Amino acid sequence: MNKKSPTPRRLARRLALQAIYQWQLTAMSACDIEAQFISWESLENVDVPYFLELLRDIPKQADSLDDHMKPLLDRPITDLNPVELAVLRIGIYELAYRPDIPYRVVIDEALRLAKTFGTVEGFRYVNAILDKVAKKMRTIETKK
Repeated sequence: MNKKSPTPRRLARRLALQAIYQWQLTAMSACDIEAQFISWESLENVDVPYFLELLRDIPKQADSLDDHMKPLLDRPITDLNPVELAVLRIGIYELAYRPDIPYRVVIDEALRLAKTFGTVEGFRYVNAILDKVAKKMRTIETKK
């Protein structure tokens, strides 16, 4: 049975997750991380413009993105698993700034990342937070 290859957008999210994770844990600038990824990673079949958008914009918008999730968290943001924090930031960014991506797709893609890279049950936490954020940010769309 042939397994379907990931889409270019999915690959961009995966690389963005790795890059944002690195940004969160190091003192490196997003610019330096971008240069590193472009020189080290195979970007074949990756939606490179989307990867760059996520990597460039999420660090700039991190405080704003975090403000959307903080009231919904059951612990300080600093206590979140760094992978799940990066997944949440990507998901909230897409909900806030990419209305062209349906909210269900945003959540589904975030869950894929959380299941692949996060803790065993982390995807459940990500799902709960993104579902609540989507209901606030995309009220009309989530009521359909």
